[in-house]
Amino acid sequence: MTAVLQFDQIRLPGECEALREEVRAFLAEEIAAGTFDPYRPGHGDSHNPAFSRRVGAKGWIGMTWPKQYGGRARSFLERYVVTEEFRVANAPVRLHFVADRQSGPVLLKYAPEHIKQDILPRICRGELCFVIGMSEPNSGSDLFAATTKATKVDGGFRINGTKIWTSNAHIADYMLGLFRTSPSTKENRRHGLTQFLVDMKTPGIAVNPVYQMSGQHDFNEVVFDDAFVPDDHVLGEIDGAWKQATSELAYERSGPERFLETFYVMLELIRALGPEPDLRGAEGLGRLVAQLHTLRRMSVSVAGMLHAGKEPVVEGSLVKDVGTIWEQKLPNRVRELTAFLAPEAGNRETLEEQLAFATMIAPKLTIQGGTTEILRGIIARGLGLR
Repeated sequence: MTAVLQFDQIRLPGECEALREEVRAFLAEEIAAGTFDPYRPGHGDSHNPAFSRRVGAKGWIGMTWPKQYGGRARSFLERYVVTEEFRVANAPVRLHFVADRQSGPVLLKYAPEHIKQDILPRICRGELCFVIGMSEPNSGSDLFAATTKATKVDGGFRINGTKIWTSNAHIADYMLGLFRTSPSTKENRRHGLTQFLVDMKTPGIAVNPVYQMSGQHDFNEVVFDDAFVPDDHVLGEIDGAWKQATSELAYERSGPERFLETFYVMLELIRALGPEPDLRGAEGLGRLVAQLHTLRRMSVSVAGMLHAGKEPVVEGSLVKDVGTIWEQKLPNRVRELTAFLAPEAGNRETLEEQLAFATMIAPKLTIQGGTTEILRGIIARGLGLR
């Protein structure tokens, strides 16, 4: 298949700007109440069950989903605004974000009706946390090399094997897991994978933490030892899940969270430079703003394509590739631009704290959600270059 890259010029409509003001007011109230500190490094990666429930009560989780499942039938562009404002504010969205971004849409498309009726409204209320089970030890982002096996038994499947880099697994209620139900073939190595909904309380599932240099614990190893999954928790086509998994990744890879994860250091740079930066600072900040604006236009365009019912896998992969490299390099660039500032700069302590944290978490940014190498393979294949 050969695709042509297409990023439509999409402008956010008026209802999006009205929603933005509403979201900002809500976040200002939460900050004033002490729910979270927008200047605290890593707070955006934390989870707060009470906060997620309040977000759900505002109708901002599952907001693009049908109303019959608790959604609000709003646009992907409106959802984009909510995501962007929450990320910029460094709000604690980890508990509900994966379920909102990609797990819910998968369930909407492939789950049996009784599961939709049970789980989707609880996601919308901010009550459920989801984890994605794709990567495995020794296979990295190569989904088709997965070996964790789902063996058919009476009434369901027995799962055996290991998933790795599973963000949220230690707090998750459910996993959307990709398991091998048949061997791949020489002609089609994509064959043989099936997607399952897994209750994380199932006996035979062990979650082991994987700590980062920052001391954060969001990654995990999940080990399955004869864990039973019932037949009605199969999602989509047996042995053909590679198609739905790649579509799912368009949701995961294209949003503003893929270039705003270290954005807080850019805000501190602006505060440090002040209203009258020198020529070097102004030039450096101008370049960063231009790059950020370009990434944002690309990401908004993908949101528009999702709203139109398209599956922009190649465009989403490109946003993730370029965006995560940008946010990975941002802390070092900010450090360079502030190297000659006076030591008594008003926010120096906060700036140094945030730079130290951002530098430690930067290596993970081009790994989570698909490595740069895998993404470029997808892009090259979509463009007919391989």
